[in-house]
Amino acid sequence: MFYREAGQFKTNYKADQAIFPIFQDRVGLGLIIVAALLVPLFGSDFLINSIMIPVLIFALAAIGLNILTGYCGQLSLGSGAFMGVGAYSCYKLATIFPDVNILVHILLSGFFAAGIGCIFGLPSLRIKGLYLAITTLAAQFFLEWCFIRIPWLYNYNDSGAIEVPTRTLLTVPITGPSSTPSVRYYVILALVIFLTWIASNIIRGRIGRSWMMIRDMDIAAELMGIRPLYAKLSAFAVSSYFCGVAGALMVFMWLGAAEVESFSINVSFLILFMVIIGGMGSLIGCFLGAAFIFGLPIAIRKLPEWMDVAIHASTVDHISRMVIGALIILFLIVEPHGFARLWQIVKEKLRNWPFPYG
Repeated sequence: MFYREAGQFKTNYKADQAIFPIFQDRVGLGLIIVAALLVPLFGSDFLINSIMIPVLIFALAAIGLNILTGYCGQLSLGSGAFMGVGAYSCYKLATIFPDVNILVHILLSGFFAAGIGCIFGLPSLRIKGLYLAITTLAAQFFLEWCFIRIPWLYNYNDSGAIEVPTRTLLTVPITGPSSTPSVRYYVILALVIFLTWIASNIIRGRIGRSWMMIRDMDIAAELMGIRPLYAKLSAFAVSSYFCGVAGALMVFMWLGAAEVESFSINVSFLILFMVIIGGMGSLIGCFLGAAFIFGLPIAIRKLPEWMDVAIHASTVDHISRMVIGALIILFLIVEPHGFARLWQIVKEKLRNWPFPYG
């Protein structure tokens, strides 16, 4: 009864094709945004730095991978490397053009990642499946090698790391050691909301429909007039753009400094786990998967404390890996669409609750 669609009439095509055509969805989204805005007012710096900021950043990276894998059906294991391209590109742009606003550099860095993604996406025109995944894995290793062996990328720093300079927005520091977690959180939240809105419109448009046609049956899509070259390369470009922006945000708005290990193959697998657990082909699933991946270790650590049981940090890491691995197997077998599908089932139940039948 809480989620009834009956009585919500549409009088034009614009209302019928809205992203949130149901009134309850719009109310729920508004409440989520208000809650996100209130987090710095009631939450601690630990909550902001250790949970909220990384969840938003990796949710954006998961959106990028989900565009490529969930919507276009192209497997990729190089998301971490594309995040590194965005981070190093933003670092070089900030060095070469220090007077330009850092937010402009962050958004522009995604285009460099998109270009690299197109280059490594070219094999998708001839191969697919496991062979394409191996190709993107090769891109991961090659880009990691570039991050180490090309000193120009990190300005010949002896440590080989990129260090974030202090940059301001309206005289308020948003990067560097003098910036506060609350300010950085609000900046990241605004960018993630904006880019998620962009992604949702792309997916619902002509380009997104061509991706899904390629995913479902590429030969039939080509016979219907969809160009595989344009569809697959555009998916690689858009996916890499989101990953590149997420990498720039990770270094400039969260870590403050980074080495090549920050963009290792483990990061690529972590993003893939978020997509699998959250739900393939779902934007909300990216946020659910990222929240679960980063919230699970904290929940495992806090639960024994509430029960007065001591637990070592390494044990928490091992249990987290075991639970995530078990959930991946469970979701792949029982519910391939992850948490997003479970949330959809809950909404369907709410349409009839408390009555058993509609």
